[in-house]
Amino acid sequence: MSAARDDVRPRRSVLYMPGSNARALQKGKGLDADGLILDLEDAVAPDAKAVAREQVVEAVKAGGYGHRELFVRTNALDTPWGHDDLRAAATSGAHAVLLPKVESADAVRAALRVLEAAGAPDDLDLWVMMETPRGILRAEEIADAHPRLAGFVMGTSDLAKDLHAAHTPLRLPLLVGLGTALLAARAAGLAILDGVYLDLGDAEGFEASCGQGVALGFDGKTLIHPKQLAAANAAFAPTEAAVARARKIVAAFQAAQAEGQGVVLVDGRLVENLHVVAAQRMLALHDAIEAR
Repeated sequence: MSAARDDVRPRRSVLYMPGSNARALQKGKGLDADGLILDLEDAVAPDAKAVAREQVVEAVKAGGYGHRELFVRTNALDTPWGHDDLRAAATSGAHAVLLPKVESADAVRAALRVLEAAGAPDDLDLWVMMETPRGILRAEEIADAHPRLAGFVMGTSDLAKDLHAAHTPLRLPLLVGLGTALLAARAAGLAILDGVYLDLGDAEGFEASCGQGVALGFDGKTLIHPKQLAAANAAFAPTEAAVARARKIVAAFQAAQAEGQGVVLVDGRLVENLHVVAAQRMLALHDAIEAR
């Protein structure tokens, strides 16, 4: 069973790091990110792919990244680098491999065959990028492709390009795609991360995008620059007020159960089991964040 299915792991901020930049890979060890995507795909020029692969594997094996969840984003299997990337990532010690431009369940299973043949340990998760119209249309079959699949990462820039859609503040052209991927991920018990925000000079717009991601139900946001970390961490963490209310809900429910009461009221509002489950999950996330 994948890690995404059986624990509550903070993934508020997951930062892309170019695998060809050795200095950036080193800098990642000190950044306040929940996760790092060590990128061999879009951020790396074709003539630097082999060097980037070597640097990423060396960096992961060297360690020093602490609590940060490490993803290696490979090139797709139908590229000249995909198979070598997967074989190298399989035993690198990374927490997960992130496969780009996935459009079918067969692509998930093909990647897993390569990873397993290369000796990937049982605790290496596979994540996939959801970034094409066909991938979105097949989101449910992709999410159910294999028990080892742990999560989706939205590739909103590529999706907008393929849709010929505009980047608008409310992302209205992308909401169908975002919602479809969210439904498929949650139905399968997967984690899911929101796409990047490209305008580094627009702090207010970035905060609004994070707020929208929280409202939609994403676990966190993928980022393109360390300056975005603080806002993402704040947005996707439970607020003090929310944590206090969650504790109140759990305590009231437990007290009602102990007294054999079937109806629970908190501040005049009915509390059902679904509210308790949500509150318990929020408290587990809060505790995991505080432990860092």
